[in-house]
Amino acid sequence: MEFRRVVAPACAGWKSVFNRAVMGMHEALSQSAEDYLERIHELIEGKGSARVVDIASSLRIRQASVTSMVQKLGEAGYLKYEKYRGLILTDKGRDVARRIRGRHETLSRFFSLLGIDAESQQQDIEGIEHHLSADTVQLLDDLATFFEKHPETLRRFQGSRSKQSRKVKI
Repeated sequence: MEFRRVVAPACAGWKSVFNRAVMGMHEALSQSAEDYLERIHELIEGKGSARVVDIASSLRIRQASVTSMVQKLGEAGYLKYEKYRGLILTDKGRDVARRIRGRHETLSRFFSLLGIDAESQQQDIEGIEHHLSADTVQLLDDLATFFEKHPETLRRFQGSRSKQSRKVKI
């Protein structure tokens, strides 16, 4: 059965799943597409399956919007629809989801070392995770590892902050 007919029977004209502004030598997904793949991966890992209704509920958006994006991601080769199983990520889709999840975990680890509360972390990470280059994420991962291996250096940094900046809870 054709993917479009099964998943999105009423979708006609649709925007690209790709972020053409940042496309270079590699195919670059839009932030929204990356968020969908990350969420689908989380649902599959947590519940064993991902259905349009579950994705819509977890992202707090309409099912029609999810259906439209799922259609685009399917046609681009990131996922498949399997009857009775729901959405299945292809290797390509799983790779993207894992990369985004890894970015998220690296940023969370780094921010935690700095003492940033979980709620602020979540908001900040969602705001920046799609805008950082792989090199920048790797640098933050290396810096987090360095601080973990040298906690005295992290304490010195925290102690060096001015009294005014310490009032702003990070």
